[in-house]
Amino acid sequence: MGEKTRTDASGEVPKGWDHDPPAKEKLVPFGILMLATGALMLLFGARETSDAWVDALQMWWRQVRAGLRHVKRLVIYLDNGPKNSGRRTQFLKRLVQFADWSGLEIRLVYYPPYHSKYNRIERCWSALEQKWNGVLLNCWKVVLQCALRMTWRGLHPTVKRLHGEYPDGIRVTAKEMKQYEARMQRSETLPKYDITIKPRKTKSRVK
Repeated sequence: MGEKTRTDASGEVPKGWDHDPPAKEKLVPFGILMLATGALMLLFGARETSDAWVDALQMWWRQVRAGLRHVKRLVIYLDNGPKNSGRRTQFLKRLVQFADWSGLEIRLVYYPPYHSKYNRIERCWSALEQKWNGVLLNCWKVVLQCALRMTWRGLHPTVKRLHGEYPDGIRVTAKEMKQYEARMQRSETLPKYDITIKPRKTKSRVK
């Protein structure tokens, strides 16, 4: 029997892919876990940058602050990654601004290099991977459905999307950084791994 070549509507032979077709967009997950309650928020953005990290934190605080009016201080445990390290100028600048915006005292506590396995958020990623293992994550709808199905300590996460391009390579000049560095209290023994930022005292806060 003769064989026929499959063509599309234009008569052209469609290109075949050796693997799954490339995704139209990239989504990078961010996670914020409240250790006391186990409440988890997953946020997905276009890129991992310092600005994306702080925008995710701000979105999380908008979501939870109504039930946390008594909280005046956030202790944030972080991996010492390149986008959110204790020396990343844009990250630190944005956190000073976040402290002023929220009225919260912020304490950054970093896990030592190569010890992120002790960060409990890593177990949340394992739970998420189990839900989308073998799934073709080719659009936001599929990612959202998989993320909403996972549980942590019996609770489903809140899932949000960060909109924006988030270009990389943004730096703060040494001259500009002086005003932000003056707002930070660094540990004398672990200056890169234990940083406290106190908010300015103002009569009103940004909503």
